[in-house]
Amino acid sequence: MKGKHIKLKRTDPLEALKMEIAAELGLIDQVRLKGWHSLSAKEAGKIGGLMTQRIKSRSQQGKENSLD
Repeated sequence: MKGKHIKLKRTDPLEALKMEIAAELGLIDQVRLKGWHSLSAKEAGKIGGLMTQRIKSRSQQGKENSLD
C-alpha cells in the first residue's frame, strides 16, 4: 500500500453545537455552500458567543444535578 495515504477527517466535539447555532441564526445554508470562512466576523462572533453561553449553562446544570 505504499503511496496511498488515508486522509482522516478531524471531528470537533463542538461541531454539532456550532451547526445547531448556525441553523438557528439562519446561516446554515451559507456555511454548507461556502464554508465557515464565508461568515463575517460579526456572524462568527455571534456563533462563538452563543456556544460559550450554552457550554457554561450546561456545565452549571451538571454541577447542580451532581449536588442533588
